[in-house]
Amino acid sequence: MLLTVYVYGTACYAGQKSSSLEQSICGLKEPFFFWLWSSVAGDANATRLAQVANVEDLAITSSDGRILRGYKLKAAHAQSHASKDQHKGYMLVVQGNAILADQIITRFDQFTRLGYDVYIFDYRGYGRSEGKRRLKAILDDYRQIIQQLGTQQYQRRVFYGMSFGGVVLLDALRHQTGEMTVVIDSTPSRLSNYGCPAAHDPVNNLPRITDNLLVIAGARDQVVKPETSRELLELAEDRGATVLRDPAWGHPFMDGHTPRRLEVVRRFLLHE
Repeated sequence: MLLTVYVYGTACYAGQKSSSLEQSICGLKEPFFFWLWSSVAGDANATRLAQVANVEDLAITSSDGRILRGYKLKAAHAQSHASKDQHKGYMLVVQGNAILADQIITRFDQFTRLGYDVYIFDYRGYGRSEGKRRLKAILDDYRQIIQQLGTQQYQRRVFYGMSFGGVVLLDALRHQTGEMTVVIDSTPSRLSNYGCPAAHDPVNNLPRITDNLLVIAGARDQVVKPETSRELLELAEDRGATVLRDPAWGHPFMDGHTPRRLEVVRRFLLHE
């Protein structure tokens, strides 16, 4: 059963007023590439989740008044009306830029059985979320999402960013403190090669304390090719992070190895 829950947010603007966050910062091609990626992602389809008993429909209002929509997959004990104080933690999944929330959230059900609420949102301008698809705005959205999740009573925080989602996460987590587990999967080392500010390059946002950081890459990835992510992986290794280069894997949710990939994440989370 799909429940609708609206959480947090500031007052929404009337209509879609101009926003300084929705200005391009990566050159004239930025709007085109985001349009292309969102077109590949397709349209949202909530009926995919109609029979999922532990999913909630969420909406958050961004700092500039856009409605960002997503889902929460509730922890297994939450389904039996256990106290919220018993929640082990939350996992925020930040997907690639050609994927929608409703397409993959159920693949993370195993983490709900570990006591985690799993959150995933459509990017601004994708699926059911409002606004223009722009890097500056999307980065701001996830800083706000993480801040709002931090107001809830969770014991642990887990972040899983794949592909472009890894870019978003590393930028959004720059100013976060406290214990967290972070997985960066198939993420390029730099965006500045495409005209974006170097401040948003993943290699420039990689944390120096990496005890709870896992970085993954697939040797057969044709979307983020190995040479594109090599600098990030080498820096992560130098700083003591756990790095996995799998010779058989391609890009997340595109290579047929999703169960194995998520099992690696699960074992890292459990320190197995």
